Formats: sequence, structure tokens, C-alpha cells
Amino acid sequence: MAHWNRRSVVSVGLAAPSLSAAGYADNAHGVAIAAARLRRPLNTSAEDPILELVRFATLAANSHNTQPWLFERTPTGIAILPDVARRCPAVDPDDHHVFATLGCAAENIAIAAPSLGRAAEVVFEAEAKRVNIVLTSGASSTHPLVDAIPRRQCTRSVYDGRLIPTEQLALLEAAGAVEGVDMRLFTERAMIDRIRDTVIDANRAQMQDQAFISELRAWIRFNERSALATRDGLFAACSGNATLPDWLAGLLFPIVFTIESETKKYREQMASTPGVAVFTAASEDPAHWMRTGRAYQRFALQAAALGIKHAFINQPAEVPASRAPLADLLGMPGKRVDLLVRFGYAPDLPFSLRRPTEAVLRA
Repeated sequence: MAHWNRRSVVSVGLAAPSLSAAGYADNAHGVAIAAARLRRPLNTSAEDPILELVRFATLAANSHNTQPWLFERTPTGIAILPDVARRCPAVDPDDHHVFATLGCAAENIAIAAPSLGRAAEVVFEAEAKRVNIVLTSGASSTHPLVDAIPRRQCTRSVYDGRLIPTEQLALLEAAGAVEGVDMRLFTERAMIDRIRDTVIDANRAQMQDQAFISELRAWIRFNERSALATRDGLFAACSGNATLPDWLAGLLFPIVFTIESETKKYREQMASTPGVAVFTAASEDPAHWMRTGRAYQRFALQAAALGIKHAFINQPAEVPASRAPLADLLGMPGKRVDLLVRFGYAPDLPFSLRRPTEAVLRA
């Protein structure tokens, strides 16, 4: 998502009618309250453990914050299904990201369940294309990453450039180790720069695709009012951007969201990035994409626990023409790279919102 050009914002804003500062302040306060309530610690004495586990599941990563999931109570636990109404056919035509997202949500449940006295077994039902989580009674215990679930976020900003200590890299590698998924960390500057070039090239291809631009634009929430109304999408403040009224953002979007501005942004962000994580599944199918999501989520939670920020740079994995050159660059010829994540140190950004748990949980 582009960073607004300050000169464009000021010049258009000066010619605009005055806005209700109090109204926007109220909305900003409302977003902060909603985010804090959503991301409160796990309630280990919840009256309805299923509802609490689903709340924690919805804190998982997902493409464009579309939240393409539905949850069902089952006789043995919880099922997670794709919400096809929230898929993104332009950027994700084969639903790769959707099934990775379901894996992320399932991993949050698997990590949180022991704190509620439950053991969780995650099974992908290939025919039904859903994730079934079997919950059984067990001794209450605390997973070391459970407290990181409310703190995990994708931080789309420039990092401070500090190198990640070797012992922390080892913890990240261990966290991302999931059967059927190959996770590799790249910390050499020359390789990071080459990955940067593939990101920029693929991003250029996406930005020349009007269907991609229209889809992305539809999921951006330019201000607090829109974020509160939908509780989904890419809230501008979560990427360090100024919040703007929808009408003003509509005028500015085609002016500031350009190939040149995005190229400059990614060059700056990657120059500050000390490491890139790459996730590749053993097979190209929904079951393995789900496993990839689980591996990423463990990695992301371990990063959050260590105070390390991260953000997706998936463009080369999303553009079909970029996939083979990317795999060759990474020493994985013939493989489909599933996810790319840059990581480093940076301050917190505002947290994104989620839809109410009751809205995604079927009885």
C-alpha cells in the first residue's frame, strides 16, 4: 500500500471544505478501543471456550485483512471453512492465500487451547476443503507463544537496520519447522538485495493489472470511520499512512499510488531489512498450503515474542511469471515458493481490526 505524498495531501486538503475534527477524533478513539478489546489476553476461565478460541483464531494473519474464514462448532471441536465471498480472485486465483490463512487461524487455536484445558489436533479434510480441529480434555498448560498472539502484526514500515542475533535466528528457524514445509532464512545483504529486485519487478507487473488495482483499492480503509464500519481491510494507519476522508483519498489514490512511489518504498524498506524468511511447501495443494500457514504463524508469533517485526513481500510468489525465476534465485528450482516475509526491528504501528467473533462463528 502506498505512502501518501505529503505535498499532495496538503495541497488538496487546503482546497477542501473544513472537516469535523471532533468526529474524526471520536472515530480514532473508537478504533483504539476496539483494537484493545479485540486483542485482550486469553480468558482462561471463559464461560464459552469455543467462542474464546475463535476470537484468538481471528487474530491470525490473512491476505488484505479480508478474513476469509468461517468457524463452525462441531461435536468434537471447531471446523474452519473458507468464506468464498471474501476471496481475492485477482491476487489469489487458486485460493492459495485462503488456505494458508486457515492454517494461520488453526495454529492460533492449537497454541491457545492448552491454556483452556484442551488438547488440539489439526486435520485438513481434503474432500470438504476445510480444517477440522479436534479438542479433547487435558491438563491445563501454557504454550510459550500464547501471549504473542494478540501482539502479532504485519509491520509495513522501514525497519531500523539492526541485525538479528544468531540465537534469535535459531529460535525463528525452530518455530517455523513444520512437517511438509521448508522454511529458510536469508540474512546475506547480497541475497536480500536480489530478493528486493524480484519484489520490485513483480510489484510492477501487479500494478499494471487493473483487476489487481481495483481489488486492492476495494479493501483499503482510508480512515477510522471506514475501519470501524467494516472491521476488515487494510486500515491506512496500520501501514503508517495518514488517514483521510474517503472522498479525498479517492482523489489522491491514483496520484500517489504509482509504480515509481511503490518502487521507492520497497527499496527503502528492503534496505532496512536484515532478514527474509521463505516458506515452500512440499506439494502444491490446499492441505500443504494450510501447513504453510501454520509454519508462518509459528514463525510470526516467535518473532513477536522476541520483539521482531515482519511483513509480507509476496509479490514474486503471486505473479506466475515471477515464480520460476524466484525459485531458481533461492536455490529451489522447480518449487513454488509460497510465502516471503521480511523481518527486523521497528516500533509498533496501530493494530488492525477484526469482525466480531459472533459474526464468523456458526452455531
